[in-house]
Amino acid sequence: MTTTTILLIIFSLVVAGGLSFYQYLYNAKNKLKVNLFLAFLRFASIFLILLLLINPIITKSTLEIVKTPLAIVVDNSSSVTFLNAKEKALELYKKISSNGSIQNKFDVQSYQFDSDFEPSTTFNFKGSQTNLEVIAKNLKSINRNVIFPTVIITDGNQTSGNDYVYSFDAGNKVYPVIIGDTTKLFDLKINQLNVNKYAFYKNKFPAEVFLQYSGTKNVSADFNITQGNSVVSKQNILFSPSKKTVTINVLLPANKIGLQVFKASITSGEKEKNAFNNNKNFAVEVIDQKTNVAIISAINHPDIAALKRAIETNAQRKVTIIKPNDIKSLQDYNVLILYQPTSEFKSVFDTAKLAEINTFIITGNNTDFNFLNQNQSSLTFKMSGQKEDYLSVFNSQFNLFAIDNIGFENFAPLQNAFGTVIANGNVSVLLSSKIRNIETSAPLLAFSENQGKRSAFLLGENSWKWRLQSHIDNQSFEKFDIFIDKIVQFLASNNSKKSLVVEHESFYNSGEAIEISAQYFNKNYEFDEKARLTIAVTNTKTRQTKNYDLLKGNNSYTVNLDGLSAGSYNFSVKELNSKTTYSSHFEILDFDIEKQFVNPDVEKLFQLALETKGKEYYPDQVDVLIKSLLENEEYKSIQKNNITRMPLIDWVWLLVLISILLATEWFVRKYNGLL
Repeated sequence: MTTTTILLIIFSLVVAGGLSFYQYLYNAKNKLKVNLFLAFLRFASIFLILLLLINPIITKSTLEIVKTPLAIVVDNSSSVTFLNAKEKALELYKKISSNGSIQNKFDVQSYQFDSDFEPSTTFNFKGSQTNLEVIAKNLKSINRNVIFPTVIITDGNQTSGNDYVYSFDAGNKVYPVIIGDTTKLFDLKINQLNVNKYAFYKNKFPAEVFLQYSGTKNVSADFNITQGNSVVSKQNILFSPSKKTVTINVLLPANKIGLQVFKASITSGEKEKNAFNNNKNFAVEVIDQKTNVAIISAINHPDIAALKRAIETNAQRKVTIIKPNDIKSLQDYNVLILYQPTSEFKSVFDTAKLAEINTFIITGNNTDFNFLNQNQSSLTFKMSGQKEDYLSVFNSQFNLFAIDNIGFENFAPLQNAFGTVIANGNVSVLLSSKIRNIETSAPLLAFSENQGKRSAFLLGENSWKWRLQSHIDNQSFEKFDIFIDKIVQFLASNNSKKSLVVEHESFYNSGEAIEISAQYFNKNYEFDEKARLTIAVTNTKTRQTKNYDLLKGNNSYTVNLDGLSAGSYNFSVKELNSKTTYSSHFEILDFDIEKQFVNPDVEKLFQLALETKGKEYYPDQVDVLIKSLLENEEYKSIQKNNITRMPLIDWVWLLVLISILLATEWFVRKYNGLL
């Protein structure tokens, strides 16, 4: 309090005392005993009013003991139960958290984790995923700028998230308490299985399988991949103490269209404690990519035969060669190859535009470029009557689809009219042209996409020489044929917009997040924020249907279907206002990732303790852990002096007291007839 404030308070005491003395003692007509009480009331009320006007700052100092946080984190995943460590985990948690000395020294914080992280003092050990990385992320936010220890009661078997060893702050020690039987048992395991989500009908697709062995003797095992009751792949594998991992690569047939479920399994004559990790289901969506291609040409040329052979090397492609004047209908074709179009192609261009059929335009010496300028807008041609040979330059930055350089720079030149070619709008160039050693930067092979319609342009004839050169270089037509097939595949994919677009996987593993998202567009193809989307999910075996609403997020609507049991499901998403629907299916594979372990991951937990300068402990060493925490001089309580300053005018009760004093004075004077 300043000197000025003290002087003002003394002055207020004098003023309040003088006024009350003058009114009730010096200037009073009757010398009543009650005058002393009234003088006190008047003195108190005047002094308090003046004190409020002065408004001194009241300072209060308090001492607070701040303890070091101790985070005790319990693994709540189902693998703890599977490893028969549930009771031991609960016992360890209670022993550490309820220790009186620990509570006196630390601010004990209790948490649980599985796929997520949250405060908890009770645990059910039913989590379907284990992610130790979330511990590091959350504790960094909760205990910022504080040095604190973390005790993690876990088996260390992580099933999701990034590597947790280097996720923790190296300045904060971590003490893993390793639960589960660490005795090395005989175990064969499918550690990982990699396979593409999609395969093409009547093709073969690759599967990569990583097998793991734990044991002390030589073992012979059978590895099978089955589909239903049929065995599609079978191998005998040998393991030994020095050969504990094997990688298998197999090609599997895609002989049926739709979602195909396979089962990989490994067995031996030895008895295993954990047989859950001997099997793994996986699924592939087999797509029928059957494409009808029409090559339309008014002339005969070797290019046409070369294109037909290249395209039909894929069994899912069928090529028909037609003259432009013989066409009756184009509805049966997915892709049109227009070879050296002239004015005879007028009806073809008009029909293709109305039917939204994608086109591959190939030019040459017989092409009518004025006609092309009138019937497409992707490229503008300013050509002369002179012929020119164009070499190709590969564009490595091309990204519409994956394509390798098959030696385009070494191929024979294509012949076309000499002139200028200008690309308009959204045109991607795979090959640009070169005249002798001079690069023109003009397109030679280009692709465009406009409002969902795709087009390709090859500006030159004699591509049959490319196929021949590719065979000379590689003793096979395969590379050139794949190159042509990728062009057809790009053109066969229709990317036209739909009002209801739903994104989902064809299959999920049990325990994974099953999220389906959807977007609904109005007639202007603008995202409709007022759409009402619902989804009906039906189990194909039990015929039980569940209905959900999709919730609006950022530019999409989503629904979480977690909790569905393994099986096959059909679903239908419906927009209630427009009645627009989308129907499809997905499969939930019977695979519990938390049952894939027979031992805790001791090595990883050792690394974690080493990285954070902590120490790993086993359940029978918990007393040693408690003693270590109590004796560690790094974790000391801090005494904080908290100073609070409050203006007197913030004291509401002071106003109440002044009101009571004035009211009391009025009633006493009224009662004694002094008013």
